[in-house]
Order: sequence, then structure tokens, then C-alpha cells
Amino acid sequence: MRETTGSIAATIRSTGFAFVRAPAMRRLLEAAGLADWERFAASWDDLGMDTYMADGGRYRRRRFAAFRATAEGIVRKPHQPHYQSRDYNPLNGGIERWFEPVTEAVGAHPALIAVLATCRGLFDRLEAAPPPAWHVEIHQFRIEARAGAAGQPTPEGMHRDGVDWVLVLLVGRVNIASGETSIHDLARRPLGSFTLTDPLDAAFTDDNRVYHGVTPVTALDPRRPGHRDVLVVTFRRE
Repeated sequence: MRETTGSIAATIRSTGFAFVRAPAMRRLLEAAGLADWERFAASWDDLGMDTYMADGGRYRRRRFAAFRATAEGIVRKPHQPHYQSRDYNPLNGGIERWFEPVTEAVGAHPALIAVLATCRGLFDRLEAAPPPAWHVEIHQFRIEARAGAAGQPTPEGMHRDGVDWVLVLLVGRVNIASGETSIHDLARRPLGSFTLTDPLDAAFTDDNRVYHGVTPVTALDPRRPGHRDVLVVTFRRE
């Protein structure tokens, strides 16, 4: 079946999540103006080290930005800290974390704008009464794996993000194994699992209904570093 925004929304309503393979995701994003994906993906080579890891790890690089999404358009907000309470992130929560900002070029890139517009259309469809505006946060993540040192995509374990809706979009995988995503209900019973393997593979979750987590990634060839690049987008009502 050819997936559409409507069919993805139906899946999320039914299960609390949807795993969308790259070909279907590409069609949706191209309809929203996706262009110049290669240059967008290359920006993951320019991320700063996440120095807030309470486990002492130095395996995560990232940039961060916030936007306001309405029917009139998507506008970037002034740079601000990322904050999660310890209820949602017992490892790194409870403090304001000031990450390096997403660059101006990436923040205005047609690939990112297509992603945000697609998310707004989908999440509006999922709401009985869509809000006038969404607070949107985006995270460019690179999780690195080296010989004898796995990378942790979700070091806080199975978790919720404390928002309304989440998209995790794979940008690339280089020399890594594993990184399996699992979804659990609020009683922590497993609902499904899958692995994002191809650029533009996507996972959507209803953060009010499900937990999500990702297994550690290891280097396939221990003689070379490996990494997993994702774009994480969260929407919550303003």
C-alpha cells in the first residue's frame, strides 16, 4: 500500500507509533519541497560535542534549534536551552542544556523546512483540535562508536520526551551494527521494534502514549570509527 499522511496518521492512532520506510518518507517530503538532501546530510559532519552527559560519555555530538510552527509558516525562535525534567530524562534532565545552535544555513534549508511542514500537517491531523501554534525543537545527533566503546543513542534508557509528538529521521549510518528502536506502552509492555537502516527511514511516536528507546551501536570494523546520524524533531503545544 502506498503510504500517505492519512495512512500514517491512522497507524499512529491505532498503535501510538509508525515506522515509515525511506521511499514513502521521501515521497512525502518531496511533496513538501525536499531538495539538496546531500548537502543537508553533510552538515552532520559539523556538530559540537555534547558535554552534558552525566555518564561521562563523549560519544554524542549535536546541535539544537527551536521553531514556532503555525498555519502561516515556520519561524525560527531565538537560541535557547533545551530542558527536560528528571521525570522524563533521569540521566541528563533537571538542568538547562545550552547546545551549539543549528547553523543558519541548516535552519533555513529546504530539507529541514520540508520535514517540519510534513510534521505539522501530520500532527495537526492527529489532533482533535490542533493548536494555533506548536513549539518545535530539532536536534542534530551523531552517535559515535569506536573499538571497545559502543555509542548510546538513548543513554537514559526507555523514555518519553515530555512533548506531544516525536519524529526520528535517519540521516545516515556508517560502519555500525545494531541501533534497534523499540516501542513500549505506558505499562512498559513491548509494542514493536525496528531498525532505521536507510537515509530517510523514519519513526513517529505519540509521546503521550508510548516509550521509545534505541540499543547501543557498535563499530562493525573495529579498526574504523562508526556513527549513526539522526534528526530528532519534537512538537508540543505552545
